Amino acid sequence: MVLGTIGLLVYFDSKLNRVDALSNYEGRVASSAGTNWLLVGSDSRADLSEAERQALSTGDSEGSRTDTIMLVHFGSGGKPMIISIPRDLYVDIPGQGSHKVNAAFSLGGPKLLVQTIETNTGLRIDHYAEIGFGGFDKMVDAVGGIEMCLDAPINDPLAGIDLKAGCQTLNGREALGFVRTRAFANADLERVVNQRKFMAALMKKATSASTILNPFRFWPLVNGTVSSLTVDNGDHIWHLARLAWALRSDPVTVTTPNGGSILTDAGDSLAWGDNTTAFFAAIADGKEVPPELIQTG
Repeated sequence: MVLGTIGLLVYFDSKLNRVDALSNYEGRVASSAGTNWLLVGSDSRADLSEAERQALSTGDSEGSRTDTIMLVHFGSGGKPMIISIPRDLYVDIPGQGSHKVNAAFSLGGPKLLVQTIETNTGLRIDHYAEIGFGGFDKMVDAVGGIEMCLDAPINDPLAGIDLKAGCQTLNGREALGFVRTRAFANADLERVVNQRKFMAALMKKATSASTILNPFRFWPLVNGTVSSLTVDNGDHIWHLARLAWALRSDPVTVTTPNGGSILTDAGDSLAWGDNTTAFFAAIADGKEVPPELIQTG
């Protein structure tokens, strides 16, 4: 039984999609406190059939872009943190000048995005994972759906959802629409809050006894994870398990503090402020982040 389980895990590990994301470069941050994951949401539809695109309301855009960027930090003594990096944060992209942070992925893929995050934050990225549309809904359905509590109803035909206010269980299609929708007055900033809430709920459900001890949930979850994730060449399924376990209970969820709105060559952006620098410096040094830098909304 044990050998069979190990064999299946090794098999699924070999099926993970991999990419060279964490390459060394001159001047790379040598180390920082704890363990840091860079999690990227890609809008690639490459693995979806036409029927799946219609069922999930993903649209037909080609190519791959990222406008969801999250850092997960744990292991430095305090509570684990899920940190949203707004896509409009204006940063220096190595070799490319100043742009919104999400441009790094378009300009140079995962490798340039990792380098951009590291050089601006001072954090060493230890692991990388990119999730696309394909398989995401299957992960959610595998664990029996995810309960989310909404302060207000959300009706977004573009994301394919019409959700009522209050607590409810979202299936895979609804969950995908929930983390994609920008149907709010403050658009992306509200969306990243919802994404953090959803990720914390998914990790809690994935590590619950009702999932781990139920092979009809556990193995479909593993299969959905493998089909939807792209990780660094050095990452394995046991690293993903450790990530989920670290986030299983009450992580701190925050949005990166910034210097406010500015107008740049890239349009409306968010400035990198002294508060941004202080926020990441505390994390890199393994210190408690000052309360005034914790932005939950």
